[in-house]
Amino acid sequence: MRVRHVMTAGTAAAAVLVAGAGVAPAAERRPTGKGCGDQRAVRRVLDRLTRVHRIPGAAVRIDDPRCGTWTGASGVADLRDRRPMRADERGRIASVTKTFTATVLLQLAGERKVDLDAPVERYLPGVVRSNGYDGRRISVRSLLRHTSGLPDHMEAFDDLEDFRWRHFEPAELVRIALARPRPATRWHYSTTNTVLAGMIVERVAGSRVEDEVTRRIIRPLRLRDTYWPGDETWIRGRHPRGYLREERGGTVRWRDVTELNASVGGTGGALVSAPADVSRFFGALLGGRLLPPRLLGEMRRTVPADPDRTWPGARYGLGLMSTPLRCGGAWYGHGGHLQGWSAFGVVGPDGRRAAVMFNENTATEAAAKDELELLQAALCGEES
Repeated sequence: MRVRHVMTAGTAAAAVLVAGAGVAPAAERRPTGKGCGDQRAVRRVLDRLTRVHRIPGAAVRIDDPRCGTWTGASGVADLRDRRPMRADERGRIASVTKTFTATVLLQLAGERKVDLDAPVERYLPGVVRSNGYDGRRISVRSLLRHTSGLPDHMEAFDDLEDFRWRHFEPAELVRIALARPRPATRWHYSTTNTVLAGMIVERVAGSRVEDEVTRRIIRPLRLRDTYWPGDETWIRGRHPRGYLREERGGTVRWRDVTELNASVGGTGGALVSAPADVSRFFGALLGGRLLPPRLLGEMRRTVPADPDRTWPGARYGLGLMSTPLRCGGAWYGHGGHLQGWSAFGVVGPDGRRAAVMFNENTATEAAAKDELELLQAALCGEES
């Protein structure tokens, strides 16, 4: 991710050329109460993302405990029929999946089935033992915090066609990662870490990690738009199309990359969800409904993240990110990026939540900066 999760998807459809086509302005649903103020700053960023940065579609949902819900969207969900983007449809949430997996592993720690400071070798004997990598010297905690020193299997793929239609078993993804050189920095964002965390969940729980996430999180919170796609390459229900930007000879084209086999991301990036579900999940997690206070506190205890792999000011806890807010405090949550999709779910210090979804992975630094500005505007109001 930037955190650039290098997952991509595609269809056999030909590239779609959009040459200066207009985009729909931001739509909105007014807050249901007092004290929220208007959302002009949010609408400005949404429209800038689609009109200036030319992302096909951008949507946001804001849930405020004082005054209810507000949604906004700009641009289009489908470049073929120009259907407007909406904030109530499903999409791939990529690395936001990591927080779901981390939460279940921490629940198991709370049940004394996992010791966060135990070596990975205790739960997965022999799995991390090649090319100089040694699971006897890597703690479970370091997997969740990305301080394990393990490389990212996603970096082994040069092109989306290398993995787009393939099924991968978790152990295969780990082997791909272990064949790569050791990362140069101590903190290294790696989807392989969360794949291993999922394997630990399966070993100690005695059931599939997807089933544990469903039983412990998705079903109790009634996340009706959240599911594991397995080997399904399509997205069930109503959803925007996902697009990959391609520039050739000064012409920008968008290739439809909605479909893929998400097993390449596994428990670190495969979930499908919608903004309402993402918002509800992070509200429940940070509101103390999924973890006891001690473990939630450990989850929120962060270390500096590599700004070259995230953004300035980013910090990382146990499957949870944080970033300072200009209005004070910090948001906690997670982001996900893959070719065709961007998603975030975050919670501010006053309990206000924001969930965003784009149907393109932000391709430029300016667009990535405004992606983060959308979160700032959603939680703080006026732009800096």
